[in-house]
Amino acid sequence: MDPGPTIVDSAGMQPALREVMLARDGLADRAAVTSAVAEHVLAYAVQAGLVARPLPRTFLLPEVLGDWDTVLRAALSYAGPPVAVSHLSALRVWGLPVPDDSWIHLLTGDSRHLRGAPGVRVHRREDFTPEPPQAVMRAGIPVTRLEAAVVDSWPLLDGDAKRAPAITAVSNRLTTPGRLLEEMERAPRLAGRRHLVQLLERLAAGCHSPLELWGYDRVFRGRAFARLRRQVKIMVGERAVFLDILDEETGLDIELDGAAYHSSPRDRERDLRRDAALTALGFTVVRFTGARLLREPDAVRAEVAQMMSHRSRRA
Repeated sequence: MDPGPTIVDSAGMQPALREVMLARDGLADRAAVTSAVAEHVLAYAVQAGLVARPLPRTFLLPEVLGDWDTVLRAALSYAGPPVAVSHLSALRVWGLPVPDDSWIHLLTGDSRHLRGAPGVRVHRREDFTPEPPQAVMRAGIPVTRLEAAVVDSWPLLDGDAKRAPAITAVSNRLTTPGRLLEEMERAPRLAGRRHLVQLLERLAAGCHSPLELWGYDRVFRGRAFARLRRQVKIMVGERAVFLDILDEETGLDIELDGAAYHSSPRDRERDLRRDAALTALGFTVVRFTGARLLREPDAVRAEVAQMMSHRSRRA
């Protein structure tokens, strides 16, 4: 029987097919598509490149293939419940720094026979369920808890990128070193565990940036600096500010200026206003650039020790 003429739009796609795809923000599964058009229409659209099939039973409009959020939803549609976004992909959902990763990472229970697929890496954990406390909903997406995302991703990253999620999460007060340490108890065989414990100890001591970690390990170390406190909260009027390093005995405030946050005229103006307000409260503010801390750690160490000693004698 002749099915009659096939109506297509200017792009060569049947309007009914485009309509069902657009109604779902460019993403639809096979059941949704074939409820609107015949199988042969869908097959032609895929063959002609009008619709992409990046995963089994999952279809996208080509214009959304570069949108990470849509690709993530496509992976979840392919996998089906029970599953949660995990590892590096979870870091991205939580807004934490993570290198570009071509994989979508999903976590499910170890009894489920979910296979990986192009661009999808499946992780399994015994008795995992995508519900609190193991996972939460964020922007409509099931995702592992922030602490689990940081710990699970630790072995998958290298160099500065390895430390960045934990540093950012703690410095932005999204979690605490203690909660991250608790999460580590779940992973006793975590690769690189000792180094993560060391990082969390530094974060618990008040180091909230790579520069502060360098200062802690290479500059302000030893008995002469044992009384220093880090990330000390001070109220300036009704506004709370956090001092990088404070010697409470002398009121010496040591600020470590990383290039990423102190390089523009606006940043410098902000720092000057802040320093003036702190001076009015009786603090003495000294600033060291990241370049000098990295290049001359011994000289900076000697200068700060002299300032602390001099001010202590005057007190």
